[in-house]
Amino acid sequence: MQDVSRFQHPRFARAYDRMSRRAEPVTAALRTRLLAGLSGRVLEVGAGNGLSFSHYPPEVREVVAVEPDDVLRAAAERAAVAAPVPVRVVPGHAGALPGEAGAYDAAVTSLVLCSVPDVPAALAELRRVVRPGGELRYFEHVRSGRALRGLLQDLATPVWSRVAGGCHPNRDTAAAIRAAGLVIEEHDRVDYRPPGAPPLTHILGRARNP
Repeated sequence: MQDVSRFQHPRFARAYDRMSRRAEPVTAALRTRLLAGLSGRVLEVGAGNGLSFSHYPPEVREVVAVEPDDVLRAAAERAAVAAPVPVRVVPGHAGALPGEAGAYDAAVTSLVLCSVPDVPAALAELRRVVRPGGELRYFEHVRSGRALRGLLQDLATPVWSRVAGGCHPNRDTAAAIRAAGLVIEEHDRVDYRPPGAPPLTHILGRARNP
């Protein structure tokens, strides 16, 4: 079992659990869009409290859901029981993913790459475990393309990352995905701001492992 002690943020995890459940009426349609068309064996990285599990299509044979935070992982384990597809929740982190090379048909990240300590290492791991021709599906918040908002996100990031479980709202995740050698096939900025959430910028897309 991996040592995930450095990834524990219990206060933030409890707050995130409450906030994400309140936001689910807004988020559900995006989760469905993110996961539509997936099949086979899927790795979900940073599964959080498991709210995505109910949106997996029936063609998915198995979901291996990796979550480092103990509080959120316990919630994900409860959600897995009611999931429409088989879900196995495991402790772990993006820098050392479970499975041999090419073990999965697809991988999913949802509001995860903003908070991993080393984005290139995480994407290298994702590319390693997804088979050639497989997909990365992502829904993330990123630095705004608007100059003023982007500057404000830069200024807020040092404090925000300390209180929000390591989240960096000013990362250029699309550029990082391309730099990892993945080929982006679909990429949209989405209008998403649940009640009470800060003004973050979100993207939703699909990349192929060549």
